[in-house]
Amino acid sequence: MTGYQASAGQLLRLIRTGRATTRGELQAATGLSRSTVGHRLDRLFRAGWLRDRAGTSTGGRPSTRLEFDASHAVVLAAALETRHARAAVLDLAGTVLAERTGPMVLGDGPDRVLDGLARWFGPLLAEADTAPAKVCGIGLSVPGPVDWTAGQVVQPPIMPGWDRYPVRERLREAYALHVRPAPELPVLVDNDANLMAYAEQRVGFPDCAAFVLVKVSTGIGAGVVVGGEIYRGIDGGAGDIGHIRLHDQSDALCMCGSYGCLAAVASGRALAGQLTRLGVETTSGSGVRAHLAAGQPDALRLARQAGRQVGEVLVTVVTLLNPGVLMIAGDLAGTPFVTGVRELLYQRAMPRTTAGLQVVTSALGDHAGLTGAATAVVEHLYAPDRADERLAALGDSSP
Repeated sequence: MTGYQASAGQLLRLIRTGRATTRGELQAATGLSRSTVGHRLDRLFRAGWLRDRAGTSTGGRPSTRLEFDASHAVVLAAALETRHARAAVLDLAGTVLAERTGPMVLGDGPDRVLDGLARWFGPLLAEADTAPAKVCGIGLSVPGPVDWTAGQVVQPPIMPGWDRYPVRERLREAYALHVRPAPELPVLVDNDANLMAYAEQRVGFPDCAAFVLVKVSTGIGAGVVVGGEIYRGIDGGAGDIGHIRLHDQSDALCMCGSYGCLAAVASGRALAGQLTRLGVETTSGSGVRAHLAAGQPDALRLARQAGRQVGEVLVTVVTLLNPGVLMIAGDLAGTPFVTGVRELLYQRAMPRTTAGLQVVTSALGDHAGLTGAATAVVEHLYAPDRADERLAALGDSSP
């Protein structure tokens, strides 16, 4: 990055990543002159995106360091599950300023659910003592495959009525109705496992070049982060491991309509059905989670068995991707399930494949989806090209 290739947006990236945080370091990293660096930094300061902070002193005048001002705007984020939702106001560093969790049934359809979320946003902004004008974007996590470019859910087995529904546009309309008209407000929609993986990798394993998160709740899905970026496949279908067919489960009917899918025998929904048939009334993955927390013997046994079934599929995933971290998350992500995964994984995979592999559970827990949704919005808005476009839209079109 030298000479005039280093735009204001690219300087911002250097500062946000910590690669260059003083004017001198920016000159050295880009080859730009002192005056050009100063001019481009002035644009970022006028936009309110940067602030100075005092550096450490070695006896003389303390150096001045540059940092991204995470308080100049906020993000609204929401994470949908099958029977409840979580929404929050976060600053641009991912700090939660206000949060709400409540019942929200996906089966009620997108109109009702998205309108319900938008009704939450106004009170959340008031609780955070934040003006709606400070909202720079909305991020939404959903438990189904997503066409990232179109912002639409595609053939989701556990989201009836959502297939190819214009989620992005409808949420923006609902926000305008209940909070504030904002026709250009960015709304980003992505699969929950993708966003959870994105958040967990950035927070806990930033140097991991290949990271896999498997979420096992009502359904089963995986998020893959390679080189710091979410891998989605050609149309958002990457990571949909819950619908890999098992050779010995041909009579298990899945929510997708097929037989023998992994989710039909090893998901939270599947275990809830198995427990109910054993006389332990359970209606959902969260119900299985409660039984596991209480040490219910059948739940513990079935969770370990489900872990082995998921582990059988993960042998192929780990062999193909060679990740440094495999994270288990969701309602079933406790000791019995993880033990089952480990048993099959280390038994079936080649030793070389697992020699450098860490198998861990979620660090962010129930906040992973929210954090990932908010982070995706921030990274989208402050990526160099997009940052330069926004600066121009603010009326600062100088180079």
